[in-house]
Amino acid sequence: MADNYLFAFVFGAFLIGGFFEQFLRLFWFRRSNRTKRNVTKFSQKPQAAPITDYGEQLRIVMKVDFEKRPLMSKSEARLFYEAENVIKTARLNWRVMAQVSLGEVLSCADPRAYAAINSKRVDMLIITSRGVPIAAVEYQGEGHYQGAAAARDAVKKEALRKAGIRYIEMTPEHSSGDLANEMLRIAKIDQEKVVSLADARNPAR
Repeated sequence: MADNYLFAFVFGAFLIGGFFEQFLRLFWFRRSNRTKRNVTKFSQKPQAAPITDYGEQLRIVMKVDFEKRPLMSKSEARLFYEAENVIKTARLNWRVMAQVSLGEVLSCADPRAYAAINSKRVDMLIITSRGVPIAAVEYQGEGHYQGAAAARDAVKKEALRKAGIRYIEMTPEHSSGDLANEMLRIAKIDQEKVVSLADARNPAR
């Protein structure tokens, strides 16, 4: 009889121990997950909410320091001055602008489509003397097409194409004269269009 009591006691202790172990595992598992969620929550970089009050904007700006940074990289600046030199040498009535927002030179009746391009920029924009865009120039350095860069460029290309603005893509493999050749080719096409339009308006000339 004593052996039966001892066996029942040992067996009961074994069952209680097993349930207790499972309880501890479940407790620590839930606590660990809760801790991970809290760490993730507080480790995320806080996103600053947009400030619309100008007084508050001024107060914040006055409390910090600002530093100037180059508008363009060295390669982009080299292309910029090459484009300016082509315009000067060929006596084109054009100008070159740097880091132009597409939202400033493109319009669209669809708010969602406009929002898709509004904050995107091109490295350079060639415009006429009346400010009309002619061509966008983009410099694609080594390692440019990483992540979503290709998709982002595709959005810009399509929007520019729809607006009738040419897209000139330059890479480190292009020679110094490639940009000049492309700009002169565009100038010739535009000049031929102007002549054709003039002839159409004055057929007797």
